[in-house]
Amino acid sequence: MPAEWEYHSGCWMAWPYGPETWNDEIENALASCALIAQTIARYEPVTVVCAQGDASEASLICGPGIKVVPLPLGDGRIRDVGPGFVVDGHGGLAGVHWRFAPWEERPATFADDAALGRRLLEHLTLPIYAAPLVLEGGAITVDGEGTLIATESCLLDPRRNPGLDRREVTALLCAYTGARTVIWLGEGYEDGPDGGRVDEVACFVRPGAVLALTCDDPADGNYDRLRDNLDRLKTARDARGRALDVITVRQPARQELDGVRLPLSYTSLYLANDGVVMPAFEDPADREAFRTIRRLFPDREVNQVPALDIGLGASGIHRMTLHQPAR
Repeated sequence: MPAEWEYHSGCWMAWPYGPETWNDEIENALASCALIAQTIARYEPVTVVCAQGDASEASLICGPGIKVVPLPLGDGRIRDVGPGFVVDGHGGLAGVHWRFAPWEERPATFADDAALGRRLLEHLTLPIYAAPLVLEGGAITVDGEGTLIATESCLLDPRRNPGLDRREVTALLCAYTGARTVIWLGEGYEDGPDGGRVDEVACFVRPGAVLALTCDDPADGNYDRLRDNLDRLKTARDARGRALDVITVRQPARQELDGVRLPLSYTSLYLANDGVVMPAFEDPADREAFRTIRRLFPDREVNQVPALDIGLGASGIHRMTLHQPAR
């Protein structure tokens, strides 16, 4: 599984669907999705998957230059339900179809969500590896050199993969991504959807380097978990035996919806070809985060786009996008 900063043939997105998912903010979510698509399209082709009846709306709102592909779809979080692309180093491209089991009850859309990864790979006529593991794409981050990071709170939760212990989950992750070393963090974001995925608290930004979310308020629910994750990263070694260079970025202020914390994080970003698309949350920490990301990617143009509306749907830029590696 190549790193996200390696060259892409394009980006996949999915058209947001259903007010029950987006907390009656569906119109704002559609506008935010279109803005993210338009920004990424400056650097690489973008294709938006949508339900059959939404094709005209998606084309109209996204505008020219964004391809729309109708496929049965239940949600707009394509990183959750889409495939994980893998390469063989000789021009071959294939996809891993992970099992999908949503945390919340969504029986009306579950079947379409669970089948989207396979349908997308069939649309691309790519080989399919069906992994016997419940996993969302944002639950892992890889460096393309054999190292993978995940959180225990997400992948080792017995509700996700009952009957599988740490050793067995680690073996499956390595088998289906080509990783040789798995670094386990503890917990993800407080109240984080899907048990606290890694993309809300940390991500690889280059081989041997990780961007990690931090919190400086001991009274904050994220304080202990983010500090523990930072300690684990600082003592870890990657697949090549290197100590990790850990770069920190401060979390935005807490925001809630109906008493549940929104998973607002600057590690939920998209690395496009020659560009970065990162979130802004109308928070004083936005500017500091922008400077940090710009220092990390001096050869890429950094774009900070409003992401609070998609945060209201417990989503983020990384969760709404899926990179397809070039052959």
